[in-house]
Amino acid sequence: MSATDMQANKNRTGPGASAQIQRLGRFLSGMIMPNIGAFVAWGLITALFIPDGWVPKLFPGLADWSAGVAVLVGPMILYLLPLLIAYTGGKMVYGQRGAVIGAVATMGVIAGAIYIDANGNESQLPMFLGAMIMGPFAAWCLKKVESLWEDRVKPGFEMLIDNFSLGILGGALAILGKLVMGPVISRLVEWAGQGVDFLVANTLLPLASIVVEPAKVLFLNNAINHGVFTPLGTIEAGGAAGKSLLFMIESNPGPGAGILVAFMLFGPRMLKAAAPTALIIQFFGGIHEVYFPFVLAKPKMFLAAILGGMTGVLVGVLFNGGLVAPPSPGSIFAWIAFTPPGVGNFLVMFLQVILSAAVSFAVAAFLLGFGREAKREDAPEESADEPVSVSA
Repeated sequence: MSATDMQANKNRTGPGASAQIQRLGRFLSGMIMPNIGAFVAWGLITALFIPDGWVPKLFPGLADWSAGVAVLVGPMILYLLPLLIAYTGGKMVYGQRGAVIGAVATMGVIAGAIYIDANGNESQLPMFLGAMIMGPFAAWCLKKVESLWEDRVKPGFEMLIDNFSLGILGGALAILGKLVMGPVISRLVEWAGQGVDFLVANTLLPLASIVVEPAKVLFLNNAINHGVFTPLGTIEAGGAAGKSLLFMIESNPGPGAGILVAFMLFGPRMLKAAAPTALIIQFFGGIHEVYFPFVLAKPKMFLAAILGGMTGVLVGVLFNGGLVAPPSPGSIFAWIAFTPPGVGNFLVMFLQVILSAAVSFAVAAFLLGFGREAKREDAPEESADEPVSVSA
């Protein structure tokens, strides 16, 4: 089969699995990114006013006032943030009407999200994963239902039909979310929590990076961080520890920074030129997505990301690292803001970032051949620019 035939078959069969996963990841990120400001607001309130936050620690006389402000933390993470995600996801699928029904249906998922920990204690679970599923699904259902009578409604009855169709379907999906979707996702997160507990109990938590880092690069970072680690970390941080290492697994800016520095020094010409800007955006802005194309361009960089991530988690395990809230976006500034008071906590945090960046840089530089591979790739472009003499 010729190369043309192979390309034609590829075009007929559509995008491959990798492209479809990336498309899904971008869609999930599209629900999270517009709401990052709300996550930052919640994170700052959490870091400042919870019992282990900055205000009670630095100003004990304001402890009672701080506790009064801290009551915002629970409603914001349980209701506001999931509903914003569902609203955004529904709007991406079916505009304003999709946004409304997405939020309505997700309210049922939130009400059905009950988490049972290892001790049998029940608590309500932040339902980010449910919002990312139910919001777009509800909007898609409304879109399909309303297409049945599109252009068939008599003038003057459009608003009546639209309001009742959204209300009836939204109420039905909210009930479905309460009875089915909420409990199912709660069990999934519970099983994920049991897996995390197993890794923690056996000092194997760094192995989580084997799954987390490749999934991040496929643009599933927000689904992992806000769907799994944020709910579990919130429960852990609300306990006696007052912080959680789970907030640091996916959001660590170190591995991406190390890979980008390696590309700055040893990457091919085009990637080398783009790396400095990407590094600033990734490390200081917390937008990790900018380094994903660098890894996808050189799939062997997955190893650098995994080993860098494992290093950061291992340091956190050995020295009891943790943050009080999920840093979103995952920039170094967010890590600083959400680190619990205390010199030891800051030392561990910086050590995690620096060592994970150093390991990912060393591995990435080795895989890039310390510039030798870039010279081979750039050579054809350089020779193509040279004048070609033609003898008679």
